[in-house]
Amino acid sequence: MRLTINHTTEYAYGTPVSYALQRLRLTPPTTVGQTVLSWSTEVDGANRQVGYDDQFGNHVELVSIEGEREAIRIIAKGEVETEDRSGVFGAHQSFVPLWLFLRDTPQTKRTKPIRDLAKSMSGDSDLAVMHALMAAVHELIAFVPGETASATTADEALEKRKGVCQDHAHVMIAAARALSIPARYVSGYLLTEDGTAQPASHAWAEMHLRGLGWVGFDAANKLCPDARYVRIATGLDYKDAAPISGLVNGSANETLTVSVTVSEQSQSQSQS
Repeated sequence: MRLTINHTTEYAYGTPVSYALQRLRLTPPTTVGQTVLSWSTEVDGANRQVGYDDQFGNHVELVSIEGEREAIRIIAKGEVETEDRSGVFGAHQSFVPLWLFLRDTPQTKRTKPIRDLAKSMSGDSDLAVMHALMAAVHELIAFVPGETASATTADEALEKRKGVCQDHAHVMIAAARALSIPARYVSGYLLTEDGTAQPASHAWAEMHLRGLGWVGFDAANKLCPDARYVRIATGLDYKDAAPISGLVNGSANETLTVSVTVSEQSQSQSQS
């Protein structure tokens, strides 16, 4: 499947900011299940400082504002060829050891409710248990935007029974680690059925299973990632894989607008 992606992020400030530093993780890698055909990141209102690959293999760009600016606009866009691997990414391909993906983070602590959820799962294999967990998290947490924030923990989302894809991923990751299964967070894009603009990028969880390697589970949609998914970054939780993060000095009144469109190119379009 050939997907065209346009991800626009705009920050508007009530008063001009004197300094801002933003970390961008907006470049998809050519890796298992996807080939990047073209990609660019445009920044209006800020200056590129440096680019590097972090410990998880994510490509990161640092951009900064110096002076008086009232807005920043960031556009990431391109084309990616994908294939359906039924969620199986495969072997671990990072300098980070697998045991690190068993570690708690502030957003994925193994609290008693998380441990109880994990213990209630059953199946004749780890794969079956993870499918059961995905179905359970999908039923337990209704997809309701605006009820949680980027700092919401897995425990808080489970208690609220409401959240978005980030929260589904955090609960799955915390529960998997409670079962001694390495788990990681994945940020990326998803081609929706109607193809309309989305207010954010997507996220899901991956678990490292014996004999299969990393396998993705999208509890928000109750399915394993297929050719409609494009991966951008991975990490222990949202903070490690957030598309954009950083700091601003000089304005407490910030407005954020995000628009993500993902569309499929027809065969005739790709050949023209």
